Amino acid sequence: MTSLQELLAQKEALEKQIAQIKKAERADALQNARSLIETYGLTVEELFGKQRAIGKAVAIKYRNPETGESWSGRGRAPRWLDGKNRDDFAV
Repeated sequence: MTSLQELLAQKEALEKQIAQIKKAERADALQNARSLIETYGLTVEELFGKQRAIGKAVAIKYRNPETGESWSGRGRAPRWLDGKNRDDFAV
């Protein structure tokens, strides 16, 4: 019967071997992908589809005439609108 120490040593050796093989196969896969992209002139949009814009600005719907603060109508309403008719501040 094998001891715990022997099994742990085998596990560590296997994990190292897995990491080495994974690194080598990843490098091969990357080279193959680059080759295919270059050969067929593929674009980012063709590979991954159109990317959605992140952080796109939203139009302002309400403005405080006293301070110039604005709110898009999304998220939590600002305090300057508490208890007031929003239509009075519409842009």
